[in-house]
Amino acid sequence: MLDWLNVVSAWAVPVMIAFIPLYAYFKKVPVYESFVDGAKDGFSTAIGIIPHLVGMMVAISVFRASGALDVLVGWMGPLLTRLNVPPEVLPLGFLRPLTGTGSLAFTTDLIKTYGPDSMIGRIASTIQGSTDTTLYVLTVYFGAVGIKNGRYALKVGLFSDVVGFVAAIAVCLLLFG
Repeated sequence: MLDWLNVVSAWAVPVMIAFIPLYAYFKKVPVYESFVDGAKDGFSTAIGIIPHLVGMMVAISVFRASGALDVLVGWMGPLLTRLNVPPEVLPLGFLRPLTGTGSLAFTTDLIKTYGPDSMIGRIASTIQGSTDTTLYVLTVYFGAVGIKNGRYALKVGLFSDVVGFVAAIAVCLLLFG
């Protein structure tokens, strides 16, 4: 069974890369022209999101450099300890909605420090996979397409991040605790 899964996983991407243009060709879609048009649109979109991306990166840097993250962790650490939740994963709960790269770097540090099979490593990995970069998505993508009122999306996105954070911790404590 494992050999079969290895073969399927090794061939899945090449088969899809070959299948999509072949399917388009048989449907009489101008494959190359469609690709070039999409690349042009992607380039203009990338240029359009640069100001939003720079603004988001500055806000994240200010949040981390100001010490606000450390204050939040220090304040909530004792409560988490009483709930058998390692306080070391709390910064990930604040960073993940802000930045994918920053939260991945933080997760990598946790795994290097505590190990991938530690409770902290397992919880951090599960949080990384269970939540999204909500504020980044709202800032960059909503800004790129000109959506001005994203307050409902913000509420739903942050709520889903909290649910993902709590569920990741609960599942890890249930399965590995």
